[in-house]
Amino acid sequence: MTRIRRTAVAAVLALVLPLPIAAADTAFAAPGPTAVATATPDALVRAELPRPTGPHAVGRSTLHLVDEHRQDPWVPAAGARQLMVSVYYPARPGTGGPAPYMTTEEARLLLQRKAPGSGISPEALSGTRTWAHADARPAHGRFPLVVLSPGFGYPRALFTSVAEDLASRGYAVALVDHTYESPGITFPGEQTLACAICDQPPTGGSEAVARSRATDLSFVVSQLTERHPVWRYARMIDPKRIGMAGHSLSGDATAMAMAADDRVRAGVNMDGSFQESHNPAADMHGRPFLLFGAEHESPGMDPSWTQGWANLDGWKRWLTITGSEHGTFSDLALLATLAGRPAPVGAIPPLRGLEITRTYLGAFFDLHLKGIPQPLLDGPSPEAPEVVFQQP
Repeated sequence: MTRIRRTAVAAVLALVLPLPIAAADTAFAAPGPTAVATATPDALVRAELPRPTGPHAVGRSTLHLVDEHRQDPWVPAAGARQLMVSVYYPARPGTGGPAPYMTTEEARLLLQRKAPGSGISPEALSGTRTWAHADARPAHGRFPLVVLSPGFGYPRALFTSVAEDLASRGYAVALVDHTYESPGITFPGEQTLACAICDQPPTGGSEAVARSRATDLSFVVSQLTERHPVWRYARMIDPKRIGMAGHSLSGDATAMAMAADDRVRAGVNMDGSFQESHNPAADMHGRPFLLFGAEHESPGMDPSWTQGWANLDGWKRWLTITGSEHGTFSDLALLATLAGRPAPVGAIPPLRGLEITRTYLGAFFDLHLKGIPQPLLDGPSPEAPEVVFQQP
């Protein structure tokens, strides 16, 4: 199992306890009351994410993308749709500088929304130790691209462990923040935009948000792979090998993006219900798709997955993780444990859940974007007895 330094961060505990963990179909539900831990600045100790498992060092570039052909759907007065994207990539060892987990202002807004009045310094969260190096020199070669999208209300930083691990295994990973859909996103010039639809769902509800996200994701693909890419290291991306993975509401957005964009060769829905009245799984046209869910996505518990499974006409798997919950696929549960919050009785240990998430995502993309056989995906494995291959 991946080694991790066990450091307790009271500020992180105050953050993760109130974070929404509802599935996509309840993404806009009002949060209930939660207990908030308090801490003083001199009690804060920096947390550390698990080390990536692949052979490559990891670089990270931060991109500000502007879609001049599209007005922002939630704040029209803001003008063109803008996104912040972190690109993780195989890098040359010893180059680049430290890559912060998130900005201090992003952490402040997250704490303000989820733990008001706690007196916790946002530096505790923003200082979480990562393994990527900012603007490191890229490794030689061309690599598949994976576009990774967080669940609604989850900042992209909470998927840092997944992104770093894929990059270490030989992928360029575009981790997208969807503007006005998480507590705070910092843009160049230190402007941080707060969530505009967290408290009140827009017209069209979750489906409208998923559709907007699908458009965001295809736009990111275009910006990284077309003739004049915005990223200075875009030459390392192989535009013929593109995958996509989304958590919660973004699992549905991934399917929508694939249905409309045949550049995406393989996709993953991580624990998200399909919102669309016409289930997008019907439009994959034989491309591989993985349903990868928490225990509550077992057959018979989410009709949209039952319908999606029936619609998928290519390579497919329906996997669930015993003892898991919605946050298992992100850094969320792990940070809570490091902060001293015990996992519920019967729950999978958060570090183990994250290890399984990274292992199976890596295997899926290794198979479908690199053509490397993956016996792990053929059936149950004694090395991962928590992973159940569902056969509805």
